[in-house]
Amino acid sequence: MQVKFGTDGWRAIIAKEYTYDNLKLAALASGKYFLSHPDKSNGVCVGYDTRFMSKEFARYTAEVLSSMGLKVFLADSFVSTPAVSLFTREHKLAGGVMITASHNPPNYNGFKIKGSFGGPANPEVIDEIESYLPGVDPATPVEPAENLITMTDIKSEYVAYLVSKLDLKLIRESGLKIAHNAMYGAGQDIVTRMLDESMVNCYHCSVNPGFDGINPEPIPQYIGDFVEFFKEVETDVAIINDGDADRIGMLDEKGEFVDSHKMFAIILKYLVEEKGLRGEVAKTFALTDVIDRICQKHDLKMHLLPVGFKYVSRLMTTNDILIGGEESGGIGITSFLPERDGVFTGLLMLEIMARRQKTLTGLVEELYDEYGFFSYNRLDMRVAESKKQAIIAAAAGGALKSVA
Repeated sequence: MQVKFGTDGWRAIIAKEYTYDNLKLAALASGKYFLSHPDKSNGVCVGYDTRFMSKEFARYTAEVLSSMGLKVFLADSFVSTPAVSLFTREHKLAGGVMITASHNPPNYNGFKIKGSFGGPANPEVIDEIESYLPGVDPATPVEPAENLITMTDIKSEYVAYLVSKLDLKLIRESGLKIAHNAMYGAGQDIVTRMLDESMVNCYHCSVNPGFDGINPEPIPQYIGDFVEFFKEVETDVAIINDGDADRIGMLDEKGEFVDSHKMFAIILKYLVEEKGLRGEVAKTFALTDVIDRICQKHDLKMHLLPVGFKYVSRLMTTNDILIGGEESGGIGITSFLPERDGVFTGLLMLEIMARRQKTLTGLVEELYDEYGFFSYNRLDMRVAESKKQAIIAAAAGGALKSVA
């Protein structure tokens, strides 16, 4: 079996494991779940990013699902993952599919499943869909029901929702000069639609399925050229989004990278101290302990979760979660959507800067003054699957005594 769902859907190398045959298996198994959902008559939606063949893979997915009798709303252009999640929720659909490999290398593509509530499908749903895979017949004929496929402007609905959730007037009047690095991804035309074009310097805001040979991930090792551009155009702050625009990184006015650990803390403080909001907080275990201390100060319950935003999202649907996030640039605010959203997070950070009349550096220094200096770095290493599982087993069993 070539299809295996991980922390955020199925991802594989195009033309190796990611083939039309395997895509059909993923779509058929997902379709079986969608057909068991109470909202099956409302249909499902399918979106796609700017990767190589994403549009074609999305079309084929829609054809497979329609051949099963499902009504399908197919995006009429590339869209961000949060846009698909929002459309799924607002139209009370049985679920959604996003064709994307997110921040992974250009030779990958993927298949994300969205729950009817507007976020990543819960682990139990993924387990159920995976349980259908062995029983799926690869020879199942695909006979598209074109009358069940509707080309849909998912993006405009998402932009309108963003407008309703942000103080764009405040941002526009702030005089901030903004740079937006879309990393050739699906968020490339959203920020300029939200703000005056004169405010935004765009970078890599065009379709390039090869992503200039780098991973479309908003972390320092992939944005060296952008930092130089940022300094040349003399802007105040930068928003950087990944391939499907659900993750974020930022640059302060000096061109220094600001990670999601600091952004999460800044947003949490803003929601509680400026907006007067209350609620619980959810974070994956790799996120900074400063979050714990902010929660302690304000008497907020905090949930520590495994890696994967699906665990955060599930809690957002069952508990009174104010904000949730993970170390890899994914932050979600329940009142917006139980989903991480890099564009919304970036614009909210601009709103905070404008309301507080502070630079991004100033907001970070406030954190340091109150909670002490903290820093973050990540080293990615490739290891054999067998070795990885052995390390996990050793850690879970208490045999791992030190990490170097």
